[in-house]
Amino acid sequence: MTAPEAVLDLRGVTKEYPGTPPVRALRGIDLTIRSGELVGVVGPSGSGKSTLLHVMGTLDRPTAGDVHVAGYDISRLSDRDLSAVRARNIGFVFQQFHLLDGYTALDNVADGLLYTGMSAADRRDLAADTLGRVGLAHRVTHATSKLSGGERQRVAVARAVLGRPAIVLADEPTGNLDSTSSDAIVELLEELNAEGITLVVITHNPEIAARFPRQVSLLDGLVESDSAAAGVGR
Repeated sequence: MTAPEAVLDLRGVTKEYPGTPPVRALRGIDLTIRSGELVGVVGPSGSGKSTLLHVMGTLDRPTAGDVHVAGYDISRLSDRDLSAVRARNIGFVFQQFHLLDGYTALDNVADGLLYTGMSAADRRDLAADTLGRVGLAHRVTHATSKLSGGERQRVAVARAVLGRPAIVLADEPTGNLDSTSSDAIVELLEELNAEGITLVVITHNPEIAARFPRQVSLLDGLVESDSAAAGVGR
């Protein structure tokens, strides 16, 4: 049986930051994420999780190594072309939500397609449908500042999956939530993955990572373990 296509592929990826001595945040990462996977990337503070997310999401270029996203070699792309690839192929969910508090849930989600050329009416219709998918049909017209933390994160998830990107990267998506809201967001991510959305969840919490079919553990800028390599969670 043919393996699903790789939507994200990192080979020999390193990332250094200037200093005396330089800081080597990533020290040779090999990692492939295939279409339809739900992967938890776990590690302690300082393990390289945030740097890896930025490189995977093309928000930062590696110092060395190869990164391919949805078949694109990012080293061959200009910053403008890279931004276009990112907009079409990568969705982001952040711990801090990054929502516009003066806007409604609908407007926050619809703005995720602002530069696609889609009409405002179509963007709003799609946003409303997507908010319904994440359980917020009853909160569409509410200002995000009036929503609970769990609801705000659902808005952020809806914005990330709106355009059906090749992959969604979630950075500590439960970090600012109570345990009940955290469980609900994890369940939502599992439901979206069951619909075919490819997800990578960065977390410091091994209990959350353990709920996902595949777990990748980072330590000191290296992949310490990968359950897929052991034939687990496939």
